[in-house]
Amino acid sequence: MTPAPIAVALDAPDLETAAHWASLVTPHVTTVKVGLELYLRYGPDVIASVRGASGVRVFLDLKLHDIPNTVAGAARAVARLKPAILTVHATGGPAMIRAAVEAMPNTQIAAVTLLTSLSEADLEQVGVSGPPEDAVRRLSALAVAAGAQALVCSPREVAAVRAEVGPGITLITPGVRPAGAASQDQARVATPEQALADGADLLVIGRPITGSADPGATAAGIAAALRRVSAATGRGA
Repeated sequence: MTPAPIAVALDAPDLETAAHWASLVTPHVTTVKVGLELYLRYGPDVIASVRGASGVRVFLDLKLHDIPNTVAGAARAVARLKPAILTVHATGGPAMIRAAVEAMPNTQIAAVTLLTSLSEADLEQVGVSGPPEDAVRRLSALAVAAGAQALVCSPREVAAVRAEVGPGITLITPGVRPAGAASQDQARVATPEQALADGADLLVIGRPITGSADPGATAAGIAAALRRVSAATGRGA
């Protein structure tokens, strides 16, 4: 059965647990995501460990945000790990995004628009006024113009971003929570089915899968639900 367009966030306390979770979910999903904490704790070894024998796609979620020269150097430093996706912050600006794209021609550079943990009130406090959707659309257009091949936005904004950038850009949505799951520290959320129907290409799901009693079975269940949505909408899972 075709794996579903899910990136399982392997926010594990140790390398062994991350590799175990990856082995359980890999038959059901296309991608596993390595975040900042796990990468800083174990370094490049974590990529080989979670990739395993399956060769599953690895999403390296470092959210780089610095001057262009530093980001280019950081991107070159991880290029040898061959991640399928690497994140940078869209707020770093066009030159920074372009530097990452040029440094990693064989990796999708995904520009993070606004963190899904931020509510409208939080954004107001840091100087982003107005509806989050407006800021996300602006940042999306800026990032794509700078060469980003993918964008990270909350499920709440994915339809607007798709309308803004068209069909050729990969839209990645964290803040995805199956119906009945706790939102935890995510402020702008939606179900996997809704996110996919609205135009997302890759759904980031972590604790609802990895925190369950059987991560493999949970991933399989979500994947099956997404296949039903794909069949109904004509979008491939």
